Amino acid sequence: MNSAIDIKAATLEQILSSIGRVAVAVSGGVDSLTLGVIAHRLLGHDCEVFHAVSPAVPPDATQRVHALAIQENWRLTVVNAGEFNDARYMANPVNRCFYCKTNLYSSMIGHTDKQLISGTNINDLGEYRPGLEAAKTHSVRHPYVEAGITKDDLRQLARRLGLTDIAELPSSPCLASRVETGIGIRADTLSLVDAAEKWVMHEISPHSVRCRVRKQGIVIELDKASLSGLTPKHKDELTRKVGAMFAAIGMTSEVGFAPYRTGSAFIGIKHESL
Repeated sequence: MNSAIDIKAATLEQILSSIGRVAVAVSGGVDSLTLGVIAHRLLGHDCEVFHAVSPAVPPDATQRVHALAIQENWRLTVVNAGEFNDARYMANPVNRCFYCKTNLYSSMIGHTDKQLISGTNINDLGEYRPGLEAAKTHSVRHPYVEAGITKDDLRQLARRLGLTDIAELPSSPCLASRVETGIGIRADTLSLVDAAEKWVMHEISPHSVRCRVRKQGIVIELDKASLSGLTPKHKDELTRKVGAMFAAIGMTSEVGFAPYRTGSAFIGIKHESL
């Protein structure tokens, strides 16, 4: 008797086969990387993989995409979606992701005539995701959602495919998600956010870390265990180092600490984009 995950995997393959020719938007996270592998192994040359690079994309994510593209022999197209030329995105409204995805999907459509698909899964539907409105506008399909696949399911699928390291990747949304709504997006700020998170990870090895840029200052969010285990010495060191990083670009903000909370930089009334 087939297990639930076997049935979902078979359903996913049926959906992809019925689409026939796909263009996968791959960000560098577990969801889209796994979908890229499944689609390419199933469809071969009828599968194109797209990856967008910009100051908001962590360099580690781009490196993972390139490494997997070589390993899997993907037909990879790297694009600059151009969201940093979009004043609406740069203003960082609460629905910033709508403008990000609008630029991404518009760019992909300019390079391919295949059906655009994304790594959106069932769990994503319960969160505020204005990017899904952009996907609807561009007729993007979400095979995981159509197959009833959750985040845990796709991690299990990744392990089955031999993508052990990818299956264990923690959630890591774009760097712009660290900047509080209403604070303009700056490339130099995002670069320092990435550098600060890497430095904190190296120093204390937390399970989760986010460097948030807020109106009241810089906030280092850590998982509860790591936050409660911080010694006064570590706090002083982290405060000095991170503060010095941002002072170098003129942001002489206070550095504080808080428990890690998903999406905590989104402040304001959440609404759908038209």
